[in-house]
Amino acid sequence: MNKMTNPAANAVGPDTRPLNPRFSSGPCTKPPTWNLDALSKAWLGRSHRAAEGKARLKLAIDLTHEILELPEDYLVGVVPASDTGAVEMALWSLLGERSVEMLSWESFGSGWVTDVVKQLKLEGVTHHHADYGHLPDLSAVNFDNDVVFTWNGTTSGVRVPNGDFIPADRKGLTICDATSAAFAQKLDWDKIDVGTFSWQKVLGGEAAHGMLVLSPRAVERLESYTPPWPLPKIFRLTKAGKLNRSIFDGATINTPSMLCVEDYLHALKWAQSLGGLQGLIARADANLAAVKGFVEQRDWIEFLAVDPATYSNTSVCLKIVDARVLALLEKEQAAFAKGLAKRLETEGVAFDIGAYRDAPPGLRIWTGSTVETADVAALMPWLDWAFSLQLEEISSSAA
Repeated sequence: MNKMTNPAANAVGPDTRPLNPRFSSGPCTKPPTWNLDALSKAWLGRSHRAAEGKARLKLAIDLTHEILELPEDYLVGVVPASDTGAVEMALWSLLGERSVEMLSWESFGSGWVTDVVKQLKLEGVTHHHADYGHLPDLSAVNFDNDVVFTWNGTTSGVRVPNGDFIPADRKGLTICDATSAAFAQKLDWDKIDVGTFSWQKVLGGEAAHGMLVLSPRAVERLESYTPPWPLPKIFRLTKAGKLNRSIFDGATINTPSMLCVEDYLHALKWAQSLGGLQGLIARADANLAAVKGFVEQRDWIEFLAVDPATYSNTSVCLKIVDARVLALLEKEQAAFAKGLAKRLETEGVAFDIGAYRDAPPGLRIWTGSTVETADVAALMPWLDWAFSLQLEEISSSAA
């Protein structure tokens, strides 16, 4: 079947619109069952350390453990400052005992490299890097060392396909930023010693709270190794050399928003109603399939990810490959992509789908589990529409 290279422009636009145009990669759209009534039982104006407040936090922890299908002996805790706080807590609390291998292939992974090298100033750091669209050579990673990586590159749309590259008999710890993967992808938790994520991604929760998952190996490291640098209070996971297990029973380090906790509980119960993890994965996979079917029939757009096995089913990143656009100067290509996203936003069919500021020009469409496949399918013809109008604009400018 021939691909479409220059769809006909129509100023009116396609007949069908997404019912929900929220395709932001974070904060992400709410579950389709969400409304303000979901917050009606929030534990407001009372201490989070009161029995009921602590019980709400513990319920969030227990449901997270259940839906993610974590090993029984893994711990889950609510920590400050979103996924960023959870990753920083892991880096500052656990690293320094041995050499470190850092993996990066997009902006957030690169940010963790900066923290380890320039802030912690660790020696013996090996950096495995790949450009946007690619994975580094995973076979080159030495798991005798501690390894830090993202499972899903949110700003590149590139994920590791599975955990087969991680040996079961590793000597170092694996610290995985899983914030755009948890609840939408099958994570090999037995290969992950520390996992982090935030509520505002796949489950569409509110921001500012992070989740920290610890394996028994990570707990052993925390209780046998003390970093040489001072730790701020919000990073401290131990007391008198032992893990502070109360954190993993709902006693948070600082004050959480109980409104956000109730919101997260609603999302977790919605996930349960789908059948748990498999239902969530199926929804995200169907959304990716809708984009993939569209892209395969077009010559002007491609996935930023080069290998289909690495396509993200949450943060789908696309690049414009039409020769007329590629002939433009680099800053003009960026302006073209931004104009395309702006046109869709102005039309009210897609909000916040421009590429991340550090990524190559293009589009980034969130297709996580809270997004309806019908909305993804309805958006696709609008991409053709916006692209055609953008082409007309640059043609008129050149005339």
